[in-house]
Order: sequence, then structure tokens, then C-alpha cells
Amino acid sequence: MSTVLEPTTLSIEGMTCSSCVNTVEKALNAVDGVSATINFATETAHILAPADIDVKELVKVVEKAGYKASLLADGQAVTLHSKKSAKALFFAFIFAAPAVAISMVMSWHHYIDMWIIDRLDSFSIARPLYSATSWLVIALSAPVVLIIAWPIHRAALRNLKHPTMDNLISMGSMAAFTWSIYANSTGAGDVYTEVAAGVIFFVILGRYLETRAKSAAGEALSSLLALGSKEVTIVRGGFPLIVPIEQLHIGDEFEVRPGDRIATDGIVIKGESAVDNSMLTGESKPVDVRPGSQVVGASLNHNGRLIVRATRIGKDTELARITAMVISAQGTKAPIQRLADRISAIFVPIVTLISIGTFAGWYYSGHTLTRSISIAITVLVIACPCALGLATPVALLVASGRGAQRGIVLREPRVLEVARTVDTVVFDKTGTLTYGHMKVQEATVSLAAGTVLGSTFAPLISKEMILSSALAIESQNSHPVALAITRYSLGEGAKNFDVSDYAVTPGSGAAGRVNLGTQSPVVLIGSPAAVAHSCTEFHAELKLAIAHAQEVGLTVSVLAWDGVALAVFSVGDQLKEDAAQTINALTNLGITPWLVTGDSAEVAAGVAMAVGIDAAHVVSAALPETKLQIVEKLKSEGRCVLMIGDGINDAAALTASDLSMAMGTGTDTAISSADITLMNSGLASVIDALHLAKKTLTIIRLNMGWALVYNVIGIPIAALGLLQPIYAAAAMAMSSVFVVTNSLRIK
Repeated sequence: MSTVLEPTTLSIEGMTCSSCVNTVEKALNAVDGVSATINFATETAHILAPADIDVKELVKVVEKAGYKASLLADGQAVTLHSKKSAKALFFAFIFAAPAVAISMVMSWHHYIDMWIIDRLDSFSIARPLYSATSWLVIALSAPVVLIIAWPIHRAALRNLKHPTMDNLISMGSMAAFTWSIYANSTGAGDVYTEVAAGVIFFVILGRYLETRAKSAAGEALSSLLALGSKEVTIVRGGFPLIVPIEQLHIGDEFEVRPGDRIATDGIVIKGESAVDNSMLTGESKPVDVRPGSQVVGASLNHNGRLIVRATRIGKDTELARITAMVISAQGTKAPIQRLADRISAIFVPIVTLISIGTFAGWYYSGHTLTRSISIAITVLVIACPCALGLATPVALLVASGRGAQRGIVLREPRVLEVARTVDTVVFDKTGTLTYGHMKVQEATVSLAAGTVLGSTFAPLISKEMILSSALAIESQNSHPVALAITRYSLGEGAKNFDVSDYAVTPGSGAAGRVNLGTQSPVVLIGSPAAVAHSCTEFHAELKLAIAHAQEVGLTVSVLAWDGVALAVFSVGDQLKEDAAQTINALTNLGITPWLVTGDSAEVAAGVAMAVGIDAAHVVSAALPETKLQIVEKLKSEGRCVLMIGDGINDAAALTASDLSMAMGTGTDTAISSADITLMNSGLASVIDALHLAKKTLTIIRLNMGWALVYNVIGIPIAALGLLQPIYAAAAMAMSSVFVVTNSLRIK
């Protein structure tokens, strides 16, 4: 019997570099049955653990590793502690700035020394040994090194077994500080306390800027999380009642006023309005809704009052599903990130050895102890693995948040590396290239055919009355073709009349006597073959319409009054407006499109011709296993295959493909099988998703390249004594900020 695993997200405090990430990950993964991934950018741990493991135990594991942890509830945004960082930065600046300024301006030393000695003499206090100015600098640096930097020293002590960046900073600053006290007491050499204070200041500045930038990177996801309603106006007994959203249940009816966001997913039962879904789908055009329309929670109601019946609440809503997929993607590591993790795991110990070797090399080659310590400290300070640890997760954080805003939900970070190699795309038809619902593509009403009915019907023979009779019959029927004819007739201004003797014959059609006022003809709507059995010969105009519709694979319904055919409705699935444009864009990118559909050869050929897919790349009457076989065949030919679908019958092919996209309007099975979910009903999102993935990968590679080059160049420069410790601290801080701000370009 397999163990049930439950997902848990913890907020982690105290991580400062990728070495910290490795420490926390190892600690959590050491627990039996636990699989944990740490996201440095969001400062969270994404955990799959057996249901019988208490979250408190996981928190204790993190705390034992030297960090703070707390449970992050569903729908709760991660809070990055920028206020705490700002406070530490302020006080670090107050003390470090004058310490550095005094040390750098040598002309001040004599005047400050004399001023301090005069004050001490006036109070009969013994004069200080050696430089009084240096003691002032030490005094100014002490609060920075010993108090403001205490969290860094504490983390370093906790991580002695698994050294992190904090160990490097703590070692460097304390070495400079203690050496300076010794040197100024004995005259053994120069004082470097301002270096210790400056290093701490730049480290804190870098972390503050990192936190601010990471907050900006996560704005998109935070804005999604913030969309959820806190209150809802439930309608009970005809009266509105405002209650917390937690008290809303499936089946409850709630009010949505103009300008309000819809509280949860549901179906409109009263009212008409235009609804803006742009924050969820990226689709800027408002959607008109009326009774019977499905609406999504968090969408914005524009201009009409609606009464909506709740169909999904809490974790089951579309908003919750999107945010869960985004958070899941952010908690999964891309293959390129694992390379960074392997490097950072051995980075700190190696840098420590390099620093010790640098000190020994300089000292035993005849240089002063002061000089040797200064250079060793510079090596420790400049070698910060922060940029390496941030290179991938921050870029992914920005990409997933930005994608979600545009209706593109990345579920697997690996798609970033696959997207650039895609050379073949396999499309399903229904719900993918088409909208997945029937529509009257063409209607032919023959007034000439109506003359056969005689003079008694002559006043009624008009397009409006013929369509009204169609509406009267088809509005009684729930068949997709009947619904399409109903929508078309209403759109053309048809009126509804009373029907008697109504009957439906499955597979043939429907009939009834329609009261048109002066006459009540028997109206029959059905397939050409079924209607032909009860009718006179079809008029030539109608025969031509039937032949054309059947040629392009459309479903044909014929309407007749009292045995005389008067109209032909050609019904078919509506092609998406941007389908042809998307196929053309993919072709221009060097990607070959295929159409694999369960529809007939005629329908498949018509769609392929309309969108620009080569007839040689069309497979019709395809079963689910056929779609899977096509994908596997293309892959065996060395192609990198992108599969796009929306149905249960697409799930196997979606899973087998190198990269997969599911339409957000499709089934949960398809969505859970795909790497990317497209919430927008249009196909332009396919191109947007590929561009987003490629751009994100480019940014990640640039970040990784920068982080590696920075250390490859920076460490030797520091070891050669060509860099002062304080400038090394500034460079270290700026390298991390560069990686984060570079990632923001994805927005």
C-alpha cells in the first residue's frame, strides 16, 4: 500500500545564499518519506510528506538546521522582511559611514587625535595607546560588527558543519575587527575595523536590495493571490447578506454589483453584464454574460447587476487552481538550477581553503601580517555564492508570475530548456484549433421554395418567420446542433411561438406544430435524409447549400413546413480567429504543424486547409492511442514534439510529448498532464508561451554566466591583492542585485 503524500509550504527565514538552501534541503530530505525543494527567491520550502508527519516536526527540523520556519497557508502570500532589512541598513549606515569616512581622509587623523587627547587630559584620563583616531573608528565599528551583524554571526555558528556565506562574512569581519584592536593596542600594524563595518554595511545593503527586488519579482503572483474575495453578498430569502467568503457554500446564490469582483466560480442565474477576465486569462476583451453563462471567481463585473449560483469554492476555483500551479512550478527546480546547487554545495569550503592559502602565501613570502590578513579577508568577502543561488529561482519567479498574468501557467521549469528545441507541434482540433461548440456557419432560407405552400401561407413566408419557427422547435431541444440553431435564430431577431405536439426522434430530428398566428404548420427540422422522407423535392437553392456544407464536413439540418423544405442550416465547430495566424507564426519559427483529430477526413481536411496545415500532416479519425502513436513516431524520428490539446483523449499524447500545452478551457485530466496551461481561449498564447520560455532561459543563462564569471575573475583579483576588502563587499552586494534586476527584464 503506497503512502499518501500531502503538499506543505513553509516560509523560511534566515537563508542568505544557495549554501543555506542546500543545508535546509538536506535537513528536510533526511526525514523519512519527505521530499523537499527550497526556493531561495521566495524563501519557501515546498514539501511532500506522509500524512502522518506533523508540520510542527518539519518546522523543528528547519529550526535545528539554524533557520526559522512557519506554515504558509493556502492562498497566503510570502512576506519578505524588507522592514527588518531597512532598519538594519539604517543603523549600519549611521555607524559605518563615519568610520569609513574618517579612515579614508588621512588629514583628519591629526586633528581628531589632538581633539580626543585634549578632552581626555581635561578629565585626567590616561591617553590612549597609539592612534586615538583608530580607537574612535573601532568604537564606531563595534555596534555594526558586534550588534547589527549578530544575526550573521549566529547563523555562522549554527552552520559550522555546513558552512554558508554567513561563515565567510562572519570570519572576514571578525578577523578584521579583532586584528585591528590588537594592532592598535600594540602598534603591530594598520587598523581595518572600517573594513569590517563597511563589509557588513554592504552585505546588509545587498540583502535589502535583494529583498526589494525579489518582492518586485513576486508582484504578479501576489496580485493573483490578492484577487480572492474576503467577503461575499449572499442572497437568502430575497435579501442580500454580507458574510465572510468562508461561509459561502456550493449552491448558494450571491450578488455581484457593477465594479465588484465575482466572489467564486459559478453560473449566472439573473442579470446581464460584461465581465473582465484579463487577470486570469490575459484576454483584454470583456466577455458578455447572461443567465446560463459560466463566470470565474476574481473576474471583474463591469456594468450590470448579476445573481450567480456558486459551483466551485475554495481550493477548487479557477483562481486557486492557477495559483497552485504557479506556486508548484516555483517550488520545482529546473535542470540548470541543479548545476548551481552542486557548485554552491562545495563553494564555501573551497573559498575558505583559498582564503587560508592566500594568507599563507602572502605571509610566508615576506609580507606583513596586516597585509596578509587584509588580502585573505578580501577573498572571503568577494566570494559570495548569492548570485549563483538567485540566478534561476528569481528568473523563474518573474516568468511564472508574468505568465500567469497573461494566462500562461508554467507547471514545470524544465519547459524552459525544452521550448527552444521544439521543431514539431501536434494540434488536436476540437477545443484547440476550434472553440469546441457548434455554431451555424451558414444559413440558407429559400423564399422561392415557399411558393409551393400556396396563397394561405404567402403572408408568413419571410426569413423572420421561418427562423422563428426554427427557434420554436429547437429551443425545446438540448442537442448541440439544436442549441446552435437556437442561438443563431435569436441573433437574427427571431420570435418565439407556442409549440404543440412536440416530438424528438434521436438521430433524425424534431417536429411540432407551431402557432404562427394565422397558420399553425407542422415544422420539421432534421437531417436531409430524414426530412426528405416527409417532403416534396428540395428546391435547387437548398440542394446546392446541402452539397456545399457536406463537402466541407459541416452538419446539415433542413427545416420544412407541412412537407415543404424552406431552409438549410450548415452547423459546425467554430474555428478560432487567430488559428491561422498562430500556425503561420509557428511555421515562421521553423516549427512544423500537424493536425491529429478524431473527426472525419472531410472535417479534418477543411480545418487544415483553413489554418494552413499541409495535407500530408493531417491524421483524421484518431483514437487516443493513435494520437499517442503519432507523438512517439515523431519523437523516434528525432523531432522535439510539442503537443497541444484539451480533452481526456489527449492526455496520453500530452504526457508522452517533449513539451505539452493544455487549453485552460479543457478537462482537468488534460490540464494535469500538460507542462503549460493556456488560460486564454485564443491560440496566440502558444507563441507567447514559447517566447516567454525562451526569454526566461536566456535570462537564466546570462545570470548563471555572470555569477560564475564574477567569481572566476573576482577571487583571483582579490587573492593577488589588487582589491580592497570594502570594494569587494560592494562588488559582492551588487552582483546579487544585478542578477535579480536582470531577471525583472522578463516583465
